[in-house]
Amino acid sequence: MDKRLIWLAVGSFTMSTVGFVFSSLLPSIAADTHTTIPRAGHLITLFALSYAIGAPLLSALAGAADRRRLLVAAMLTFVVGNCIAATSVSFATLLFAQIVMGMASGLFAATAQATAVSLAGAEHRALAISIVVGGTTFAVALGAPLGALIAAFWGWRGTFGAIALLGLSCAAVLWLRLPRGLSGTKLTMSERFGAIGRPGVASSLSVTFLYLTGGFMIISYLAPLAIDGAGLSQLALPGLLLAFGVGAVIGNLSSGYLADRLGATRVVTASLISALVVSLMIATGLHLLTRDLAGLLLIGIMVPWGIVGWAFPPARASRIVGFAPEVAHLTLSLNASAIYLGIATGTAIGGRVLENTAAADLGFFAALFPVASLAVLYAGLRSHRRRLATVAAE
Repeated sequence: MDKRLIWLAVGSFTMSTVGFVFSSLLPSIAADTHTTIPRAGHLITLFALSYAIGAPLLSALAGAADRRRLLVAAMLTFVVGNCIAATSVSFATLLFAQIVMGMASGLFAATAQATAVSLAGAEHRALAISIVVGGTTFAVALGAPLGALIAAFWGWRGTFGAIALLGLSCAAVLWLRLPRGLSGTKLTMSERFGAIGRPGVASSLSVTFLYLTGGFMIISYLAPLAIDGAGLSQLALPGLLLAFGVGAVIGNLSSGYLADRLGATRVVTASLISALVVSLMIATGLHLLTRDLAGLLLIGIMVPWGIVGWAFPPARASRIVGFAPEVAHLTLSLNASAIYLGIATGTAIGGRVLENTAAADLGFFAALFPVASLAVLYAGLRSHRRRLATVAAE
């Protein structure tokens, strides 16, 4: 393995931490900026939406630019965005910082995966991409709880400052370690999005989008869910995120093994059904149990929830690659955009639910989306079988 891939993974870890740490920062940000928690949720929505747009759009505009310069420029832009957030004096400035960070993160993610494949060679493409994407998993496991812990002692501004310092260090290492003259491949927007037309890809992206929408209706508002719904203190948030992160690592590592043994479709189906069960357990538990027992339920469900949640992405990515292996770099990039579009949509819908109902009701609304995902998955499987039958008949 080329050791330089590790620094690309560190870059992914740094940028993804921002997206996942917000669930613990929303109450303090809302208090300091004199706004509501649902309105503060717009910060997550805007970051995720900017990421989803930035990945394909900025990659197309960058074209064949030197990847070393592009990665470092994206990371430094991300650092600037964190500095703006850490020193912001208004909610509008914070929103602007999220756009800067989200666009930079999307560009970095798309470029980092392509660079990883170039460094490792086509024969190790899957391993190279998994190492870079692994940075995102560790952002859930370590970055989010550490960010929440920093915020507990030095405030949410301290979290953004710490992420900026890590990003600056990563940019310096990437500049020193990555080779010069590693050019990208110039693709138009139509070429990048053309992969959606491949059989099975569109339905797979829809499943990804719906699944993440339901998940982040709850995850983005974990703080009000834990504090207002389950009666836990704000100091419990780093521990909750750490437990979820431990589950995420287990789910991520076991997903590939299970997909190879049982098939990616079975793993995806099991994840969707489990997500439905978890959503309903959280909602019914917070409604029916006393606050003490509801708090224990939420604490106890975090590791299983993390396992369920993060068994899905590797298996889903494996299935998408299986539909069109020759354009895996394009379909995986589109899948990443679908993930962040789901995060943006789930956060936006969750905010509206929180404005009009209790935090405990989030699970009931979130449960609708795994059901919709299962319906799309089933329809896609039937369509795929019909295509195979048609080809066999011919």
